[in-house]
Amino acid sequence: MKKLIIINGPNLNLLGKREPEVYGNASFEDYFQNLQQRFPSLELIYFQSNIEGELIDKLHEVGFDADGIILNAAAYTHTSVGIGDAVKAVETPVIEVHISNVYAREEFRHLSYISPNASGIIIGFGLKGYELAIQSFLAK
Repeated sequence: MKKLIIINGPNLNLLGKREPEVYGNASFEDYFQNLQQRFPSLELIYFQSNIEGELIDKLHEVGFDADGIILNAAAYTHTSVGIGDAVKAVETPVIEVHISNVYAREEFRHLSYISPNASGIIIGFGLKGYELAIQSFLAK
């Protein structure tokens, strides 16, 4: 059974409440349950933190034994050299996901410290981006 972990960064615990015009009306917990039902042959794990160091610790913890990591570091994408370095340091492939099209937003969101070391990037497809990331791991 493949083991995939979804790691979400700051403010993504507010999905469904925060800026629904950008992020939609669904909570991530509800969406994650849907993913578990759609992919019963996978061990799907979900982790969210608003704290940069906890995200780095989780990447270190799972980055040598999981089959894949789906990472939405949210605002830390654009500011955290540490998370970028953690992605580079682990062996597990990482798919970077963003719910919104970051290139259609403020210019500071166009920089990613994760992208140079990610296996792939999925941007702007809403929550569907997580499903696309899962499918990319299944295709390998």
